[in-house]
Amino acid sequence: MSRLGVREQPRPSTPTETGEVVEAIDLRKRFEGHEVLRGVSFNARRGETLVIMGGSGSGKTVTLRLVAGLIRPSSGRVRVFDRWIEDLGEEALLPIRRRMGYVFQGAALFDSLTVHENVAYPLREHTSLREAAIHDRVVQSLSMVGLGPEVLELLPSELSGGMRKRVGIARALIGEPAMLLFDEPTAGLDPTNSRLVAELIVRLRGGVCDTAIVVTHDLELTRTVADRVAVLIDGQFAALGPRDEVLASDHPAVQAFLAGEAR
Repeated sequence: MSRLGVREQPRPSTPTETGEVVEAIDLRKRFEGHEVLRGVSFNARRGETLVIMGGSGSGKTVTLRLVAGLIRPSSGRVRVFDRWIEDLGEEALLPIRRRMGYVFQGAALFDSLTVHENVAYPLREHTSLREAAIHDRVVQSLSMVGLGPEVLELLPSELSGGMRKRVGIARALIGEPAMLLFDEPTAGLDPTNSRLVAELIVRLRGGVCDTAIVVTHDLELTRTVADRVAVLIDGQFAALGPRDEVLASDHPAVQAFLAGEAR
């Protein structure tokens, strides 16, 4: 058991037996002597949405970045698509990252590029598709997130916050990823746009991309999209399990977080 009462994960299993897309074992991450993650273990299974909840500074975005191979753990192991990635160099990581779509908290659109150029960017960088094929894929990807051709030539500054978020999701989808990673997808959105984004994440499970990891502090989003939930407090999981079980947990730290009292 960890200090917060989380049962240690079993030894790693064979991926073909478990259907796991991601497996993390005892992940720790330090920045300038400060330990943000203090022994986190979890998996993400094919066909599910795992939601990692936590307050500001809890380490949830760090966890997502470790899964994407954007940073390396101080110790511990990460397996993604049957490859242990913690020691891989950039060249070896590229084909693994191309199987993921990463939706950044602020959408991370290029301010000087149009919507079309933003969404097309991954295809132009990593494929040899002709422009006509890229255009068709851009239109299709935008359609998946409920946006029409009228937005193609707009700049990010001409979009609402909710539209920017959806363009970011469209860009993540255009490479037809096997897994989507969402970093605070409803942050900064009003309740209406938050609900639209939550419904979009659920709709994507219908066949576009059936596996996702979502990090958030948004309880309503979690209730809408999660199959399983992990609650990250002080760099460790205070709870990890099926959504309804975790949200009904009697663990004091989990109760405090869900009541909005955790920091």
